[in-house]
Amino acid sequence: MTYPTTESLTQSFALTHRLIKMQTDGLTNADSLLQLPFRGNCLNWVLGHILDGRNTALKRLGGSPVWDKSEIARYKQGSEPISCAEQALPLEKLLADLDQSQQRIAAALAEMSPEGLAATVDAGESKSLEQTLAGLHWHETYHTGQLEILRQLAGTDDVIIK
Repeated sequence: MTYPTTESLTQSFALTHRLIKMQTDGLTNADSLLQLPFRGNCLNWVLGHILDGRNTALKRLGGSPVWDKSEIARYKQGSEPISCAEQALPLEKLLADLDQSQQRIAAALAEMSPEGLAATVDAGESKSLEQTLAGLHWHETYHTGQLEILRQLAGTDDVIIK
C-alpha cells in the first residue's frame, strides 16, 4: 500500500481545515453547544476532539502541540458529552487554536524528509509516521463530516458544500 507524501498530507490537512472553517462560519458559542436529541456530542466537543487529534499529529511530527493535557482532557474519546458552556472552551478559542494547529502542521510537514515520514513510530504498534498521520487525518475527516449536521442544528438551513 502506498501512503501519502508530505505534500499530499499538507493538502489534506489544509482541506479539512478549510471545511471546518466553512462549517463553523457565522456560528456562535451558544450554537456550538447545541445537543442532538440523542446521545452524541455538540459541535464544540467535535471541534475540540479534532484538535486533540491534531495535537497528536503535531507530537508525532516533532512539533509543539497547541494544547496541554488539561485542555485536551475534556475532548478525549469517551469523554462525557458537553452539556453547558462551563464545561467547554469558547468556540472562538477552538477556531483560533485550529488555525494555529494548521500553521504548525504545515510547517512541520514542510521540514519532514521522505525518510522521516517513512520511519517507524511507536503508536501502540509498528507503523510508519506516514501511516500514523494518514490514520489521524482519516479520523479528522470522519469528524469534519459530522459538523454539517451540527451546523444545521443551529438553524442555519444552508448548503456549505455544493
